[in-house]
Amino acid sequence: MKTVKLNNGVDMPMEGFGVFQIPEESCEQAVRTALRSGYRLIDTASSYQNEKAVGKALHACGIPREELFITTKAYIQQMGYEKTKAAFAESLNNLGLDYLDLYLIHMPFGDYYGSWRALEELYRDGKIRAIGVCNFLPDRLLDLCCNVSILPQINQIERHPHYQREEDLHLMRELGIQPQAWAPFAEGLKGMFAEPALKTIAEKHKKTPAQVILRWNVQQGVIVIPKSVHKDRMEENLDIWNFSLDNEDMNQIAALDKGVPSMLDTRKISESRRVYDYLNNPVLTSL
Repeated sequence: MKTVKLNNGVDMPMEGFGVFQIPEESCEQAVRTALRSGYRLIDTASSYQNEKAVGKALHACGIPREELFITTKAYIQQMGYEKTKAAFAESLNNLGLDYLDLYLIHMPFGDYYGSWRALEELYRDGKIRAIGVCNFLPDRLLDLCCNVSILPQINQIERHPHYQREEDLHLMRELGIQPQAWAPFAEGLKGMFAEPALKTIAEKHKKTPAQVILRWNVQQGVIVIPKSVHKDRMEENLDIWNFSLDNEDMNQIAALDKGVPSMLDTRKISESRRVYDYLNNPVLTSL
């Protein structure tokens, strides 16, 4: 597994295992299987409501803590200095850990400036090895960076062949913030796996379209966190480090960019309402 050095010197795996939408009752087994398959980066969130299951898997796996990289996130209802301090303590207790490797502000809503002050304090106290944000568009990311003491180490965003976000990546490179792609397959929405170009490239390299998509991301320096509850698919998703895409492949994938998100658009009123109500009504997208 390759790693990338964050702007604070912390090494982070370039590929991890995401547990979004994995129910609590099946999440522990999924994470155990992922860890046995070779994953060391596990990505969860308070809003996923499966942190306790992740914690049980971590404690049962027998892998030294220093070899694991554990991420969780504070949701909209946990924004604000005091609320985020409490949310962090709750997540740490749910996971059964003494510290986090990465803690993120999940959405660019609410008092995330107050939350960022809490993250900076927890970071300085050694409770978190790296801090960052999710779903921050370039304007909000730049505004945050102009007004904080510690720059984010990570911005976790929706990023896949249909939504390639070159402007976002350019700004993150300029600021020294590491991009991380959630939903790198866009949950298969809008015909992702049926794209002829992805099938052709996959056949050329004797890989699958999913492996091509993951390789496309990491080859551009973007961390990926694919999700699956199936052992064979978990192993398939890890098997991307023994081939490379050439310029022709990359150009073909570049042509797939639709320039619009498939899953989350925080500038749409329907989406803002959806994410604010997500804990009560976990709808995947309104797009």
